[in-house]
Parts: sequence; structure tokens; C-alpha cells
Amino acid sequence: MTEIGKNVVVDAEIVPVTSPGAIESLTRAEVDIQIATARRYPRSVTKFRQEAVSLACLDVEVAGSTFYKLRRKNADGSTKLIEGPSVRMAEIVGMAWGNLRVQSRIVEIGDKEVVAQGVAMDLERNIAYSAEVRRRITGKDGRRYSDDMIILTCNAACAIAERNATLKVIPRSLVNQVLAEARKAAAGGAATLAERRKKLLAYWAGEGVSEAQIFSYLDVAGIEEITLGHLEDLLGLRGAIADGLTTIAEVFGDAREAAVKRGRKPRTLDEVAAEAVDRGQPAPTDSLGGDSDK
Repeated sequence: MTEIGKNVVVDAEIVPVTSPGAIESLTRAEVDIQIATARRYPRSVTKFRQEAVSLACLDVEVAGSTFYKLRRKNADGSTKLIEGPSVRMAEIVGMAWGNLRVQSRIVEIGDKEVVAQGVAMDLERNIAYSAEVRRRITGKDGRRYSDDMIILTCNAACAIAERNATLKVIPRSLVNQVLAEARKAAAGGAATLAERRKKLLAYWAGEGVSEAQIFSYLDVAGIEEITLGHLEDLLGLRGAIADGLTTIAEVFGDAREAAVKRGRKPRTLDEVAAEAVDRGQPAPTDSLGGDSDK
């Protein structure tokens, strides 16, 4: 390889080299144009709320994917509730907010974890926030994930980093208003309660989780005690799993072993992760990650 001026000769071909300063200038010019365009077409908070609610409440499935809700036991035996807007909600409010630049990247892949950085910039207000997310790439036995699983974990970390950065830019009071409407749409009305109970139990049965395990998780005696609030808990748990904050095995313990005893082959973590990526969702891992309520 031979340098000629600002070009490089590689295998007898002259390849132009762009200096770091030129790349920085191009990036700055691109952002400046976006800021100027954003200020020409300022957002409307009223329009944002209308569009965000319409998208979040498009149907029951979409509404149910906009939040996560997960119960965790503390060291003293008490139960802690972790909940908040999901990656899907961040995508919805980010699109409706407009004049927003969001990106993420992997900044480190270590022996035991990966680190992702998400950045969100409000072009109209000229304010930006960044967020870092660490995700483990080792199993409970200490063994490092396969290359494919590391890639999926990196994708999940980037998605959560983008979510956290986006939800720092958009006022949380506005996001909470959209989230409240989505939760109402996800839970449905009292007239459909019996049908919704059966549908959710059928979903969890398909994931290898028995009704008894669901009742134990909700702390109810049977299906008739499942309320609209419990339905929201189960929908939120689905959201937590979809966002990669936990796994079915982590929440329900031997659910997969129970599925095998009933003659059903449960899906592996790799299969669940692949399906999540196909649906455009971040791949779940076997650890709690991300920013639980930010």
C-alpha cells in the first residue's frame, strides 16, 4: 500500500481517502440541515398525543406490547414491581414526536457482557441525551454465549439503549398519558373478561406454562379470580419477555420441564430469540437488563 497525496494505492488501484475532519464536517452539515428543517415544521403536542394514542391503541395486540410489568422478589422476601414503557412504546412515541434523531451502537464486547450506547437528539429543541445498557453474554453456568446469541444480545441491548435515550428526550408526563390509554385498550372491557382470560391462559400454555403456575404468579386461587388488573400483569410480563428483561424459565422456573412431561417440546432460548428478531423485536436473554423504570 502506497500513499499518493490524499489517495491510497491498493493493489494498483488508487482509492481516495476521506479525512476524519471531512467526515465530521459532513455529519455536522447533515445535522444542521435537519435542525433547520425541524424548526420550519415545529411539532404540535396535541397532534403528538392524537397520533401516539392512535398507534398505541391500534388493536389489542399492539396495545399489549407497549409496556412491561414484572414482579421480582427482594432479598427480604417482599415483592418488587418493575414496570414501564417498552421498546415498542418508545418507537411509537418517537415517531409521533417527530423531529427526532435516534441511533445506537455497541461500544464494547467483553468476556462477560456487552455495552450498547443509545443517543436521541431533539432536533427542534437542539437537546440530546445518551444512555448506556449492559447485557450479560454468559449463562448461569458461566459459559459464554455462541456467536449468534451474542449478536442477538447486542441487538437487544441496542434496542433498549435507544428506548432509554428516547424516553429521556420526550417528556415522561406525555408518554405516561399515551401509556395509560394503551393499558386500557390492552386490558379490554369487563364484558370480554372471560374470553380474555381463556385467551391469555392459552397463550401461556403454548409457552409451556401451566395454569397452576399462572395462578401462583398472580397469587389467585383460580381462573375466576383473575381480574382486569391481573390481565394487565400478564400482558406486562409478555412485554418484559419480549423486551429481553427476563425469560419464561426465569419467571416460572421449571415451566419448560413441565411442558416436556406433558408431551410438548418447549422452544429453546435460541428459537425464542430468532422468532423475536423475525417479529422486529429485541431478542430475549436469560438475564434482567436495561433500565427498569427510566
